Amino acid sequence: MSHPDRPRPVPGPARPSVPAPAVGTGPAGGSAAAGDPVPAQRPAPFHDLAERPVAEHVGVFEAEHDRLRRELSTIDQL
Repeated sequence: MSHPDRPRPVPGPARPSVPAPAVGTGPAGGSAAAGDPVPAQRPAPFHDLAERPVAEHVGVFEAEHDRLRRELSTIDQL
């Protein structure tokens, strides 16, 4: 229950919404600014997951997890 003697916070101005990056753009998607190297495009790992048997889902997630772990392990080496 609110207390009438306590001041209530006043909301600030609305924050501008930031559009989500389009699929396939930016550093992870393969499109880069002029002069920047363009990473190799590869299919999204989960693009056909709905068509695969459920028994294969764990393997797909584990493979992507391993790939991400390898990629992230290179951060400290830079």
